[in-house]
This record gives sequence, C-alpha cells and structure tokens, in this order.
Amino acid sequence: MKEKFFGTILQSDKLAKYILETSAYPREHEQLKELRNATVDKYQFWSLMNVPADEGQFLSMFLKIMNAKKTIEVGVFTGYSLLSTALALPDDGKIIAIDPDREAYETGLPFIQKANMTHKIQFIQSDATKVMNDLQAKGEEGTFDFAFVDADKENYINYHEQLLKLIKVGGIIAYDNTLWSGTVAASDEDEMQDYLRGCRGHIIKLNSFLASDSRIELAHLSIGDGLTLCKRLQ
Repeated sequence: MKEKFFGTILQSDKLAKYILETSAYPREHEQLKELRNATVDKYQFWSLMNVPADEGQFLSMFLKIMNAKKTIEVGVFTGYSLLSTALALPDDGKIIAIDPDREAYETGLPFIQKANMTHKIQFIQSDATKVMNDLQAKGEEGTFDFAFVDADKENYINYHEQLLKLIKVGGIIAYDNTLWSGTVAASDEDEMQDYLRGCRGHIIKLNSFLASDSRIELAHLSIGDGLTLCKRLQ
C-alpha cells in the first residue's frame, strides 16, 4: 500500500518522505519517536492532529534561537509539539498546556515522563478561553515568550486577541494548520473531504485577519500544514 504523509502541505509523498527520512527522523528525540508511533497506533488517520517531525524540529530550533523560557500551548492532543517545546526549553522553563481532552494528553504522558520533562509542563484540562482569562486576571499579561496554537479553528481569532495580551512585546504566537491541506487556495466548488471543508472558511478568515493586523509582524510558512508566526509589535 502506498504510504501517505498526512499533516504536510507537500503534495509529493516522495518529497515529504525525503525531508522526514533525511533530516527529521534521524535527529528526532527517542521519546518523540515513541510518542509519534503510539499516536499513530491509537488514532490512525487522526494522528495527523500532531505536528509532523520536521515542523517539531523547526519549532525546537526556533525556541532555542529565541531563548524562550515561558510558553503557552493551546491545543495539546497527545503532545508531540508539547514535548518538542519542553525539550527545547531550559531546565527551568515552563509551559502552560491547555486542552479539554485529558485522555489524548495521557496517551503521550508516559513519553513526556520518560524524557524527564514533566517538571516543565502544567497541563490544564479546560476551555482555553477561561484559562487565558484567568491568567490575565492573575497578572500574567506580557509574561509569555511564545505561544503555539493548534486547537479549534473557529476560535483562532478569539485566541489571538487574548494571546496578544499574554505574550510580551517581541514575543511570538504560532498558529498551526494555516494552509489547511491547500484548501485555502481552492474554490468552493472544488472537491474536498468534509472535515477540510468544515474549517476551511475559518482558516481563510484568520489568514486575512492576520495579514491586516498592524499589531504584529507576520511570516506565513509552508511547513507542515502551514504555520503562521506572529511577532507582537505593540
């Protein structure tokens, strides 16, 4: 059966395989590999909800270049991006990780524990809006270096408004899946799977919104399923 590389915008499976097998997998942390395989075993097709290894590799290097120490993750699933982040942060780094699905998080938790990264992570099973409101009420505005958002697409713009308060000036907010399997460039009449059509409009709206937001500097990357980096300017 032909292997299909989900979770990547690349339309060539051969090219996706080349990037992963040449550059990403050989340098993938052992517990990231174990977490990735456990997610595929349990969730099959929906394992695509985790970032691919090359995107995790990019996030890790980016966080190190930033010297990030305090981050927030909105949407965790089984935790591939979370573990990638934890491994990249210094030993006293901290991550607030928010997701209503504790079962998915606990699928990846044994590998986070095996990598000795649990001391960096505060997992909160909750609606993200409530947690971010609580953080603001506790005086956490402007204290986070980095945010990674991979959650319910219809709320990305709402999360953006909250994260612009929590992230420090010069900090980065990263939004995942912003090319949505290429459907953002498709027409309404084009054939696509129902799950893609269901959120496509939200992603298109987000991309237009971010492109016109004067409060940020923007870079829209064609890695994974599309990754948008937003640097807070004010």
